[in-house]
Amino acid sequence: TLGLHALQHRGQEAAGIVSYDGTQFHVERHVGLIGDTFTKQRVIDSLQGNRAIGHTRYATTGGAGLRNIQPFFAELAEGGLAVAHNGNLTNALTVQRALQKQGSIFSSTSDTETLLHLVATSKERDLNSRFIEAVRQVEGAFSLVAMTAKKMIGCRDPLGIRPLVLGDLDGAWILASETCALDIIGARFVRDIKPGEMVVITSKGIESIFPFEPQKTRFCIFEYVYFARPDSSVEGRNVYEVRKRIGAELAQENPVEADIVVPVPDSGTPAAIGFSQAAGIPFELGIIRNHYVGRTFIQPGDSIRHMGVKLKHNANRRMIEGKRVVLVDDSIVRGTTSQK
Repeated sequence: TLGLHALQHRGQEAAGIVSYDGTQFHVERHVGLIGDTFTKQRVIDSLQGNRAIGHTRYATTGGAGLRNIQPFFAELAEGGLAVAHNGNLTNALTVQRALQKQGSIFSSTSDTETLLHLVATSKERDLNSRFIEAVRQVEGAFSLVAMTAKKMIGCRDPLGIRPLVLGDLDGAWILASETCALDIIGARFVRDIKPGEMVVITSKGIESIFPFEPQKTRFCIFEYVYFARPDSSVEGRNVYEVRKRIGAELAQENPVEADIVVPVPDSGTPAAIGFSQAAGIPFELGIIRNHYVGRTFIQPGDSIRHMGVKLKHNANRRMIEGKRVVLVDDSIVRGTTSQK
């Protein structure tokens, strides 16, 4: 569970783990944070085995609730299959309707379940070919992992919208959304999974397959701006350094006279440091963050987000009263934080 702890910032609604012990699969899926459930001894003891996949959920498709928690697991004719996915399949509804007409029954409203059904209904003989046929039928963003009794699969969409990295821990291969998940377990970063690449890991080693036509990459800039942790390296660049450089560029493009530079913590802090250094204006913590409140942008529902901002941030009044303040945030999406 340590790797998922390191990726808690990517999703705080729910989490799940599927493990395999050589004989059977074990599934634990729960609403809430990793620390709320996956530190309990009963849950730890139930996840037997030497391989597993896990997921922290931030809903982009499908509502909250137990039935939409990943990884999804199903017993196919060839054995168990677990799938977890980061991204958003833009044609999921169209594909789901076509599958339902053929008799498929969906148990969730998550787009990830679509992949499970596509693999299950494929006429291809081997799993690799089934998986390739499945991912070729979906569109949008996906960095996904899948697990069977004999292999682990990782795949990244041909546009490379979401990150996926490969690591090594004492000869065992690790797949994760960010390098910070490798750091916490002591794994070595090997490389980024390339856009459009599928890796298949078995007891014999690792195989790389490119099932898509090459396309111009469309990596999501929001990974650098907000989603990724500052200590992660994404596409060969340290996230903290990128955010500092963005702040420095902002100072050069928009020079202002001010007394202090204040970040909206935490994700706005590196950019504020960069702005402060480039502009020569002192950096101060004019807003204090309560670290027991989650990331407001990825909380479900406006009312929860507004309350989250109230609980999370408080002005450091002695520091900002009577001063000209440059307030630096990483981004403005809904404006929830800025308005408060």
